[in-house]
Order: sequence, then structure tokens, then C-alpha cells
Amino acid sequence: MSQAKVVELYPDIAEAPRYSCALGGAYVTALAVTHAAPILHSGAGCGLGQQFGQNYAGGMNAAGRHGNTSTPCSCLVEEHVVFGGEEKLRDLIASTLKVVKADLFAVISGCVPSLIGDDVAAVVKEFKGQTNIIHVNTAGFLGNSYLGYEHFFEAVVDQLLAPLPKQKKLVNIFGIVPSQHIQWKGHLRVLKALLGKIGVEANIIFTEKDGLAALKKISAAELNLVFSPWLGLKVVEKLKEKFEIPYEVIPFVPVGPQDTTSFLRQIGELLHIPKKTIEAVVKPEEWDAYNTAEYFGDLLVVGLPNAYFGVIADSGTAIGLTRYGTNEIGLLPELVIVSDNPPEESREKITRLLTEGLASSIKPKVIFETDSHKIKLILQKHTLQLLLGSSLEKHLPKGDAGFLSVSFPTFDRIVLDRSYAGYRGGLNFIEDVGAQFCGPL
Repeated sequence: MSQAKVVELYPDIAEAPRYSCALGGAYVTALAVTHAAPILHSGAGCGLGQQFGQNYAGGMNAAGRHGNTSTPCSCLVEEHVVFGGEEKLRDLIASTLKVVKADLFAVISGCVPSLIGDDVAAVVKEFKGQTNIIHVNTAGFLGNSYLGYEHFFEAVVDQLLAPLPKQKKLVNIFGIVPSQHIQWKGHLRVLKALLGKIGVEANIIFTEKDGLAALKKISAAELNLVFSPWLGLKVVEKLKEKFEIPYEVIPFVPVGPQDTTSFLRQIGELLHIPKKTIEAVVKPEEWDAYNTAEYFGDLLVVGLPNAYFGVIADSGTAIGLTRYGTNEIGLLPELVIVSDNPPEESREKITRLLTEGLASSIKPKVIFETDSHKIKLILQKHTLQLLLGSSLEKHLPKGDAGFLSVSFPTFDRIVLDRSYAGYRGGLNFIEDVGAQFCGPL
């Protein structure tokens, strides 16, 4: 196969990047908080576009009762660019409060009001005495949907939270973004269950029965946990400054027994939990996970022995799956493409996490890239037997390589409660990967 060249005609433009805009990130984050309703101060297409660009792309998920075409929107047009949209927003909020039942309203402003200078914060302030309402400034040019997640929580910290007495063994979970991490719901539930087994209460915020209570509970935590090498750091720094809550960075969601046990032992040390309590949990969990994994033995030897594999995913997902595939299944890491555009200052750390601590003499080539065309050209230079990526790679020429969608955007599988986190998450991963190779011998 001839190798195509990359021609940098438009170096500042990426083809099909693996995220939406800041408004999209704040929007799906608001929807993930049960009984929270977003109100968009933007053009009409900004909200509808997220139906396909965020929700469906996150494992073919709907947006819930307050999402997609049910989302109140000011639908700004040329008239408002000239004369301003504040009055339109004021009327929209007033009518929304009459017809939409929600515990929290999040006014999310897009590019147009930021460009024309609407004082959205002042308009929102007028309704503070009537309901729980916040303003999230997420003009598209402020960043991508990962940063929109951060903007949402920064608004919560500044506009909603009040000091609360510290609750022992209560931790907040940050760094897992709705829809952008396609297994976000399953990951959060697994982490909550794992921590609960060692006596720690995890405030996962999303999917909880009372979303507003979960948000307000943030300031009562003893510790914040960030499951990303970079995302969410601004939020926990703000919480540390305002409410004196320390934080710990867990750079990836643990997959399988080795990293899950290390994670639980780390939390035990941070929260001064007796070692015997931790070991009483990890020993039976490890035995069960390894005992069950033995049933994969024949397929691994026959269909996937020491296979070269590649990963295309956001930082945390890439690290977790690369480590598990290498250290516990015995695959050979050939290539990792990090697709969430992490800040430059975090990339050296991410590269170390992807190349150090691997039980393999082969270390993956690590590339930071969001442009789908360039990713296609990179893949042409590598021969892989297994590719873990997004739906954008599913139909690329891969020879006989197996393929599994594990990252955003994912349109070819429904992801509701599926998770690769924790002890049993590794088994879920084995099932999904093994299904690409099993069949008549």
C-alpha cells in the first residue's frame, strides 16, 4: 500500500476531531446531573447539534428528559447580534421556570452572546431568588467539550456551593466526562461500589437520584479524586482554595486486578484505612477475576497470542487499556494515539504513563493527534492485529486486525452500563476483545 503524504494546507484545522465545543461539554455535563435542566443562550443549531455530536456519539445514548429538542434555547439570530439578546434570554428563563420542572437550571451561553457582549450573568442573577440557577460561559472558542466540563463545575463551585462540615471518608469523583468517556456511567458506578467496599463514600454526582444534593455535597468531601492526568485539575484547585479540600490525581480509571488493587491500596493510605480492611476486599476480588479469566486461556493462545495492538483514545482510557492489555493479557503495545488534545505541559507525563511500568520489552509509539485524516495516515504505517479506537476507525483498511470501539465517537455499539473499570471490568474487556476473534477453529 502506498503511503499518502500529509499536506499542511490548513494547519489550524482538524478533520473530525474527537470532541465537540465547550458548550457541548457543559451541556452534556448538565444533563448528566439528575433533575438539572440546561437553558441554552445560543443559536438553535448549537443544541440540536449536540444530539448527534455528543449524545449519539457517546455510545448511541439519548439525552434524557431535558435534552435535545426538549432543551429551552434562545435561538439567537441576526436581530440579536445587532440589538443584543438579553431581553430574549430574560423571557426564556421566565417561561422555562413556568413549564420545566427541575431542581437546578444551568444557563449555558455560546459564541454569539460572548461576541456581542450580552451580560448573561446579570440576567441570571435576577432569577436567583426564584430557583437554583447558575450561568456557564462556554463560547465555542473557549475550548473543546472536555474544557466545557470544567467550566460547568467551576460555575458550580463559584455560584452554588456553600461551606459544609467535612464528612469523613467522603470523596468526590472528577475527570470522567459524560459522553466523552463512552463508559462514564458504568465507570462511576463501579468506582462507587469499589470504594464502598472499603468504607469510603464516593460522591459520583452524575446519575444519582438527587443531582442537586450531590452537587451541593461537593464541599463536604474529605478528598477529591481526579481520574485523569490533566482534566479536572482546575476544578479541584478551585475547591482546594475555596473549601480546603485536598485532591489526588489518579491518572486513569483502573482496569483489571493489578491496577484496581493498587488503586484501593492507594486510597487506603490516603484516608488511613487499616491495611487488613483493604486486603479483605482485594484478595477475594483478585481470586475471582483471575479464576474467571482462565476460561479465556484457549482463545488467547489460539486466536490472540502476543498480538500487536494499538489504542486510539483519550488520555485516561488509553493509559488504562494499554496497561491492562499489556500487563495482564500479554498483548504487545505497538501504537497509542492520544486523541483528547491534552495541554502541552501534561504530555510528557502521559507519555511516561503509557511507556513505563509495562510488562513488555516493546514500548508503544505515543502520538498526540486529534485530526482523523492524520490518524488514518499514521495507521497505514503500522501492522496491528488488534485496534482499540473509535467508530471513525472501524471501516479503515486494517487487514485482518480485530477492532473494538472503546472511545469517542462510538456509533457502532450501545453503551449503557458497560464498563472496563475494576476487577470485573477487565473480564468485560476480555469478552469484548475475544468476540472479535472467536469462532470455529
